[in-house]
Amino acid sequence: MLAQWRSEATIGGNITAWETIPGRSAKFIPFPNNIHPVLLDALESSGIQALYSHQYQTWQEIKNGHHVAIATSTASGKSLAYNLPIFDQLLHSPNDRALLLFPTKALAQDQLSNINNILMSIAGNTNIVASIYDGDTQRNNRSAIRKNSRMLLSNPDMLHLGVLPHHTAWIDFFQNLRFVVLDEMHNYRGVFGSHIANVLRRLKRIANHYGTQPQFILTSATINNPGELASTLIEAPVKCISQDGSARGPKHFLIYNPPIINPELGLRASALRESVRIAHDLINHGLQTIIFGRSRRSVESMLKTLRELFPVNARQSVRAYRSGYLSQHRRGIEQSLRENKVNAVIATSALELGIDIGGLNASILASYPGTISGAWQQAGRSGRGAETSLAVLVASSNPLDQFFAHNPDYFFLQTPEQALINPDNLLILLQHIQCAAFEIPFKENEPFGNLDSAQMLDLLSMLCIAGFLHKSGNSFYWMSDQYPAAQISLRSTSSTAITLQSLINNKQKTIGVIDEKSAPWMVHPGAIYLHEGNSYQVETLDFEHKIAILNPAEVDYYTIPQQETEVRILDLKDQLPTAGGSKAYGEIAVTSLVSGFKKIRWETQERLGVEKLEPHATVLHTTGYWLTLSAETIQALQASNLWKNEPNQYGPSWKEIADFVRNRDQYLCKV
Repeated sequence: MLAQWRSEATIGGNITAWETIPGRSAKFIPFPNNIHPVLLDALESSGIQALYSHQYQTWQEIKNGHHVAIATSTASGKSLAYNLPIFDQLLHSPNDRALLLFPTKALAQDQLSNINNILMSIAGNTNIVASIYDGDTQRNNRSAIRKNSRMLLSNPDMLHLGVLPHHTAWIDFFQNLRFVVLDEMHNYRGVFGSHIANVLRRLKRIANHYGTQPQFILTSATINNPGELASTLIEAPVKCISQDGSARGPKHFLIYNPPIINPELGLRASALRESVRIAHDLINHGLQTIIFGRSRRSVESMLKTLRELFPVNARQSVRAYRSGYLSQHRRGIEQSLRENKVNAVIATSALELGIDIGGLNASILASYPGTISGAWQQAGRSGRGAETSLAVLVASSNPLDQFFAHNPDYFFLQTPEQALINPDNLLILLQHIQCAAFEIPFKENEPFGNLDSAQMLDLLSMLCIAGFLHKSGNSFYWMSDQYPAAQISLRSTSSTAITLQSLINNKQKTIGVIDEKSAPWMVHPGAIYLHEGNSYQVETLDFEHKIAILNPAEVDYYTIPQQETEVRILDLKDQLPTAGGSKAYGEIAVTSLVSGFKKIRWETQERLGVEKLEPHATVLHTTGYWLTLSAETIQALQASNLWKNEPNQYGPSWKEIADFVRNRDQYLCKV
């Protein structure tokens, strides 16, 4: 197929970079001598005869009592690397417990399946029970899980809301907590990561209250600072293991720039349509493929277009995967991928995580995902074992995509981004100090994480003045009638969901969910909502009852919301000169408004009309950073004819002329 692409002008002629990353052989090391014999028998019976070098190194560092960060490639056996020493410890010490945290419920379900496969091999030789404890866990099962589970799989949100505030119900678990695993830690960056670091502070404080100091094991995909991030998250030295000992086949990584279809206007073919064309070719060659889109709409659009290229009876071999689908729907897609019942899956970044979806042959990135590390993570979803794999980055018309297409060395030679957090951000820190005080009263001379007792005393005193805490003797007690953890969302998105319902076969059926903040622009009345390649028209959106009613619709158009955003500076905190102008920081208010929507025909991209909506505004108060260009810089840009920010005066008849020209050119120009 690659040979055909090289000689095919419509594909090979558009490839601006073709990098071949050589494969590598596996580096094996025999099992350590001190491994539990029951565990050794289970490994050998499952066909594992030795460990990869990074798995062996992980074993050694954990046995030496170090906190560990494992930063090796996708499908390199990181799960086995941390599960082996945990199983061994739990087999030798029948009371010890382990807490395994995953960023999503889906990943926890996937990992439970792997753990249970090992437990089945050693059944009858151990009392190890592994269970999931998250928001989907039945309430009548929770007491038994707290009592019996020695390997508890959960997520940071459940730890924050459902475990730490109720630690007195988990006394036996915390008294015997030996390990804490933080999987896919590269997700814990920015605001989310800063929250997680404080949740871990609370976890360590409660564990210390019950007399334990758990050992942390963290895993990461490709980022530039895995050791630094791990150390910052747990506030302790970490041994970083990054030398990958797993086998890897050769990978061809191509950058494909869609052809110019209108030289006069400089318009290129759609990145989404070119991604579909390449995927169709891959599928016809029998190569299982994953296509990554930037948004839900792009995923559904590519699904609809790709399915239409196949006979009706073969269209279910192409599936989509994204947030908003029901959990049982996503589990079915994952299972179908593992069993090779699906030829292609089109996904958002939801499938960047290490969910087991089997061995895919090719990854297509339908435009640059926004980060170097994200691009390599998506490319890494194809290629298992020693087989050759393929990754194709299809450039969009976005200037950054075009920069990479014309300067591919910048992409291939650039190191992945760093993951940065700030646990001591005052807004985040104060929220978690309140949660920690609710869990266990603070002593007057008690530190919190890296904050010493003097810093903490200032913060605790401030919370006393605000009425949240009360000092009695040398202790600070929680006094508010609020449950603090319930008021804090660890993630930037809304925790409230809108249920999407449709009348199917005369029955009202839930087809998906969407977060409340996205609802005004995704499921406003009149919107065309795409789900598994099918079109639904939104009839009503009810914020009070958290429900949207959709009707199946056979339409030849899709909708785009008209969004307006206004940013107001509320308080200038600081300002400094910088090259070409000044930089500033302060309090801002961001008002977002959906005022209407456009109807766009699928085939021609022609605008069919605009409809107004009753405005629904949301206001976000936050801190912001901005740059201001100096008058001299603007004058220099104007002199070079590079300044495009002044309104153009085209004359009184410009609207009629513009409409005539755009109609003549069949609305190819989107400006």
